[in-house]
Amino acid sequence: MKKIVLFLGFVVIAFLPAVAGRFFTPGEWYYELQKPTWTPPSWVFGPVWTFLYFLMAISGYLAWSGSSGRRSVPFVVYGIQLFLNALWSVIFFGLHSPGLAFGDLVVLWFAILGNVVLFWRINRASGYLLIPYFLWTSFAGMLNLAIWKLNA
Repeated sequence: MKKIVLFLGFVVIAFLPAVAGRFFTPGEWYYELQKPTWTPPSWVFGPVWTFLYFLMAISGYLAWSGSSGRRSVPFVVYGIQLFLNALWSVIFFGLHSPGLAFGDLVVLWFAILGNVVLFWRINRASGYLLIPYFLWTSFAGMLNLAIWKLNA
């Protein structure tokens, strides 16, 4: 029972950035922006992020379960990358600032990379589970940069 509660706690924590995404959503401003031809349809983002948040929850759970007490640095980085993830929606959709949002994504990209390495050292599977998130964020960064440049 304790393991189930711990896992559900990680699910809640990992999905916190989605809460920001619910308050700061694409609106008329976003739909009027110039976008590159390779922009995925809007319906793709919800399922992809849901899948990635679930992987982040599993990763966090495995890292927590596999650590022997020295959890502070890996989980501070985990928290930072979740915060930066949530902040992106606020900056991009709330403040309508693709340039500042791209800066957030660059820092987020390094935080995720650090989290992959730190979790991998604790439990290899927990590090590997963050790789799709790292790759999708890399793609999102390229898309964000393209939108910024097309609309500058």
